[in-house]
Amino acid sequence: MVRANGAVSLRELARVVQTSEVTVRRDVRALEAEGLLDRRHGGAVLPGGFSREPGYPQKTHLAAAEKSAIADLAAGLVEEGDAVVVGAGTTTQELARRLARVPGLTVVTNSLLVAQALAHANRVEVVMTGGTLRGSNYALVGSGAEQSLHGLRVSKAFISGSGLTADRGLSTTNMLSASVDRALVQSATEVIVLADHTKLGADTMFQTVPTEAITRLVTDEQAASEDPTARELDALADCGVQIAVAPLGLPAEPPVHQPVPSAAVVPRRSGPPPGPAPLPGQRRPGVHGGPPAQLPGRLAELGAPRGR
Repeated sequence: MVRANGAVSLRELARVVQTSEVTVRRDVRALEAEGLLDRRHGGAVLPGGFSREPGYPQKTHLAAAEKSAIADLAAGLVEEGDAVVVGAGTTTQELARRLARVPGLTVVTNSLLVAQALAHANRVEVVMTGGTLRGSNYALVGSGAEQSLHGLRVSKAFISGSGLTADRGLSTTNMLSASVDRALVQSATEVIVLADHTKLGADTMFQTVPTEAITRLVTDEQAASEDPTARELDALADCGVQIAVAPLGLPAEPPVHQPVPSAAVVPRRSGPPPGPAPLPGQRRPGVHGGPPAQLPGRLAELGAPRGR
């Protein structure tokens, strides 16, 4: 499965072979010892993961349910009349499908997949960068894409990548993609990273967004349920990143601007008190701090955007 897809999650492996994730994790360790694959938090990839990137067909099948849940939660951060940038990736493609119903929205993107998802949204204006097409992820890259973003200012940037760590931030395997992602981020007041649990703890060749420039991370609930990724979330929160954990099993496309039920939101451990923009949800017991009894049942708010 790893050879066919480039990467695979432990959850998917356990489902296919009809066994527990504990058993799958043990077998993955044995395969890594033989040099047949590299382990990642929540999954496995082909050896040489610092530079190897699965193609689009493989990415669409990796952590698909988690990406859908992340997109559901992230869509609630977009308001009517916003201007946003959306980077390339299968998770951002899922987000774009949900943004199609936000009236008065302007989306700037270098992704053909994002543009296609919004092509028939008559209340959304889509602005595409120039550049050279990178066929593996259907994204426009190069100097043309970067130059078209000069002077742009939007409220939010939604971006994904190949790996995310507290030490290094968001990273990707391709230099041209990294350069365009940096240009996208520089145009936004608020930077929101969409990353499922398989990306947490992974570090790839080219840094795109340093940790201190990330305003929010939207990830899935499995990231908070496993020790290695939960520790990474702790470290990111300590760096000032607002963390929202999307539960699985929600409707594929919740109503626009309606709160997504049971979303676990992890506030910063330190820093200024949360700002006025609410993102409802429940805090997961035992994750990132004190007992849930200290918090109201319907959580509260993410912090105000930090200055760039």
